[in-house]
Amino acid sequence: MPRVNRLPRHDWVPVLLRTLRNLTWVVLASVAISYGILEIFSQGLGSTGLVAAIVAPIALAGPTMLFMALRHRQLEIAYERLEAAAARDSLTQCLNHGAFVDEVTALLEDPATRGGGLLVIDADHFKSINDRFGHACGDAALKMIAATIRSVIRETDIVGRLGGEEFGIFLPGAGEAATRIVAQDLRLRIRNVTFDTGGEPCRLSISVGGAVCTQATPFGSLFRHADAQLYAVKNAGRDNVAVSTFASEGAEQVSSAVPVLVYSERKAVNS
Repeated sequence: MPRVNRLPRHDWVPVLLRTLRNLTWVVLASVAISYGILEIFSQGLGSTGLVAAIVAPIALAGPTMLFMALRHRQLEIAYERLEAAAARDSLTQCLNHGAFVDEVTALLEDPATRGGGLLVIDADHFKSINDRFGHACGDAALKMIAATIRSVIRETDIVGRLGGEEFGIFLPGAGEAATRIVAQDLRLRIRNVTFDTGGEPCRLSISVGGAVCTQATPFGSLFRHADAQLYAVKNAGRDNVAVSTFASEGAEQVSSAVPVLVYSERKAVNS
């Protein structure tokens, strides 16, 4: 058993409350049983018998119940830590694919969320980084991208690693303009990241596709729309952002203007 002083101080409150609650039931049961027995076989419980009926279970059962409550809380903490670890990508500490989908789905189905913006981020030419510098450098690049994402998002936003070099961000309640600002800010920050590969410089860049909804929307529909925007960016030359509003199942882009993709000083209209 872990030493009791390793339990966080704030966790002692539920342990003591649980012990007190259980002891209360034991004492009440002891008093009731003692009263019933002594009422039948003698003149009644009396003050001495009442004290004995209260003190005896506290003295005998108190330490055991405290120990059991402590163990119960320690097991709860261990389970919470295991559950949290299982939901995280071990490399980037972002939510893994399944946990990200579950959390975003719950928010999208909640009318109080009022929709939001979903960004799908892909590291450009990531395979070449692994091929040229090795997978250790590739892992370092992913960690830097994840750290940069965290520097941009709010505490209420959700970030996950969708797989490989692809990340997802959900911005609860964000409109199209706010979602695009976050995406562009992230893209520009990634371009300014200094990535040391052990001698040869390496610049990182990302392509970002985004979809915004203003009402309850299935995750799969919103993701497909954001993914389509991402592929539009990649087909136009990468290292850019395309965000549009998603209206409903089967709807196409409903932005007020056709997004213009810019790459290496050249413009390409996303048709």
